[in-house]
This record gives sequence, C-alpha cells and structure tokens, in this order.
Amino acid sequence: MSVIVYLNFDGNTEQVIEFYSEALNSSKVKKVKFKDFPQDPNYPLPENELDMVMESSLEFAGGKIIMSDILPSMKRVTGELVKGNNVLISIVIDDKQALENYFNNLSVGGHVIMPLSNMPWSSCFGMLVDKFGIGWKLNSDADKFLDRVISSK
Repeated sequence: MSVIVYLNFDGNTEQVIEFYSEALNSSKVKKVKFKDFPQDPNYPLPENELDMVMESSLEFAGGKIIMSDILPSMKRVTGELVKGNNVLISIVIDDKQALENYFNNLSVGGHVIMPLSNMPWSSCFGMLVDKFGIGWKLNSDADKFLDRVISSK
C-alpha cells in the first residue's frame, strides 16, 4: 500500500504537469483528458471541459503525485477550488544535491517561506509555495530525526 498526494486544479492542470515534470525531473508522466472517454449523450460535457485533465500522475524520486482539473460544471457538487495552507507536499530525500535542485526548480515563480538550511531536525530543510499555490517542505533526513526523538523517550 502507498499513500499518494492528489491535487485538484482549476483548469490549469496541463500547465502544472509541465512545470512539475521539469522541476522534479519526472521519470514518468501519464495523463487522460475527459475527451478520451465516450460521452454520455444524455449528459454531454460542455466543449470547454473536454480538453481538461481527468486524471494524471507524475512519478519522481520514488514518489508519485496525482492531479486533475475540477470541471466548472461539477463545482456545484464539489464546491469551488480553495487554495490554502492545509496541504503540503513533503519531499524527504538524503541526496542534498537533488533536494536543492527540486527546491530551486519549484520556487521559480513562487515564494520561498524558508530557504534551505541546517535545522535542529534536519541538515537541509526548506519550505516554499510554488506558482500554483501548492506548499512544499523539502527535508534531507526527517525520518532520522523522528527516530532519534522517539528512541530518546
């Protein structure tokens, strides 16, 4: 079993896929649009929604992010997309050069909250919000910190 981050966007998932794929040096990208499926003639999607992303996945560094667009015609059911600080994607990787590359790439057009630096819980930690409003925590050795604190109890 694995837990995977699933992100919804407001019609710009195609741009997000391009940016994340390059920023994270993705090893595999999959994408399906709504037009790739036969439409129910009783409930056809509006023309402007057919080219939106129904489901996509992006793999990098042994992890995966799944993304899709929220259809305007479905917002009365799903609600409006609200950007917030309740979701952060965390990358934990010991390769500090890869961590630094991800951080620099993801921060383009975004906002750095905390630059990469040595912290009591990590030898290399940083936080940012990317240009799509998604928060990221990058951490070189979070698991080692947790294990050390737990074992000292």
